[in-house]
Amino acid sequence: MTSDFLVIGAGIAGLTFALRAAKHGKVTVLTKGKAGESNTAWAQGGISSVLREGEREEGDSVESHVADTLDAGAGLCDEAVVRRIVEGGDETIDDLLGYGVEFDKEGDRFLLGKEGGHSHRRILHSRDTTGRAIVTSMLKAVEEEPNITLLEDHFVIDLITSAKLDVVSDDRILGAYVLSKETGEVHIFCSDRVVLAAGGCGKVYLYTTNPDSATGDGVALGFRAGAIMANMEFIQFHPTCFYNPAATGPEARSFLVSEAVRGEGGILRNEKGEDFTKTIDPRGSLAPRDIVARAIDQEIKRTGAACVYLDVTHKPKGFMKEHFPHIYETVRKFGIDCENEMIPVVPAAHYQCGGIKTDVHGKTTIRGLYAVGEVACTGLHGANRLASNSLLEGNVVGRLALEEMMRLYPPGKDVIAPPPIPEWQYGDVAEPDELVVIYHNWDEIRRLMWDYVSIVRTDNRLRRAAARLRNLKKEVREFYWGHRVNSDILELRNLVSVAGLIVECALRRRESRGLHYTLDYPETSDRFLKDTTLRKF
Repeated sequence: MTSDFLVIGAGIAGLTFALRAAKHGKVTVLTKGKAGESNTAWAQGGISSVLREGEREEGDSVESHVADTLDAGAGLCDEAVVRRIVEGGDETIDDLLGYGVEFDKEGDRFLLGKEGGHSHRRILHSRDTTGRAIVTSMLKAVEEEPNITLLEDHFVIDLITSAKLDVVSDDRILGAYVLSKETGEVHIFCSDRVVLAAGGCGKVYLYTTNPDSATGDGVALGFRAGAIMANMEFIQFHPTCFYNPAATGPEARSFLVSEAVRGEGGILRNEKGEDFTKTIDPRGSLAPRDIVARAIDQEIKRTGAACVYLDVTHKPKGFMKEHFPHIYETVRKFGIDCENEMIPVVPAAHYQCGGIKTDVHGKTTIRGLYAVGEVACTGLHGANRLASNSLLEGNVVGRLALEEMMRLYPPGKDVIAPPPIPEWQYGDVAEPDELVVIYHNWDEIRRLMWDYVSIVRTDNRLRRAAARLRNLKKEVREFYWGHRVNSDILELRNLVSVAGLIVECALRRRESRGLHYTLDYPETSDRFLKDTTLRKF
């Protein structure tokens, strides 16, 4: 199959690009599961934007939003990129309103929220299911666009580049090998304009707020293709994932209690009811996420408690039900009446701040290959993402990527006929009993990363993780070439690859900065005031 544009992923970044690219040619959008299963769809929090004069909070400004982002990023943000993305906020909101997204209002004005690290109220919400509202509206627009073909249950195995085929001097994208999960067949999708928008890698950790689909596929695809990776050591742990050991089911294990709850007055407390975060940072529960997550981790280790608590019992009756209906009903389903008792919470892997290194237009080092959204490292987030900047980034960079692509690679200009692409090579049929080992390795990787490479790190733990991951990579390589491939093997292959990138980047950063905190190097160092980069040769 050949198309003018090939988009891998169906969150806000990929759909923003696809809907605009459809005005210039045929677009194919691939998603390995169902279109509504993206990280965007799971985003309870909102989207940050400094609105136009008269709509924004008094005293807020682009400069203030830029300053807050730079402060959270702990010295590693690219200020020019931050400014370009923040300046695009009002256009982003206009874009989403055009797709039919309904943001909360009070009268005829947007109801703006405040979250950790923000100095002003500038977060727009659609109740507490903002991501779901965005994806639903954008997918409806996709359905109505005749130039877009959306294919669900299509898993990208590998990208195809000229360098891999060793046929031309420059490294350019040619397409991808794609597994149809329904038929088990592998197809070649040809395109010289490919956008990776496959989200993050939360499932590399045992506890995460991400959906099961977040296995780092886009990062692994980009790395194997030869793109540069940057800052993979910076994994953001959301401070408040619902904790209830008696509850069962995927939602109970990964349910996020939005930061917006703390923005509206929720307070983190220990078992004694003490506001312990105040001893760590004067901003308390509204400090940036890296600080709050470490404070919780420290409190749990100090007291031996299984969790801490988010207290909203001081809010008026009916407040949670009105402002956070999804959270209110979900915790109630698991036996917590949050109007009268505190919500048990623990940190969990939430957002990947590093990724495929790009510029603000999403351009990678491979000609024609772009990366947008969580899969990319544009320089916006630095060492720690400011809350609710990710949806903003996805939309702004999705728009900029299309503009840059049309400038550099407009359809019909300088088109070089692609070389013959060989059929994908694969292994034999797996024995059923060996599949058990595959699932065991999946679990081992996630536990290994949680125990050795999570909120607080040491060189010793990182080296142990690296040694075990090297052996796991060999085992996974044997599975990949020794068995008929399926989505489980592909996800395992990507998961172990991304885990290795996180550990390698963490070992190289011999300081503590933002989300990377190590007991061996507890201070920041100007020697490491730069991106950690890796590339496969």
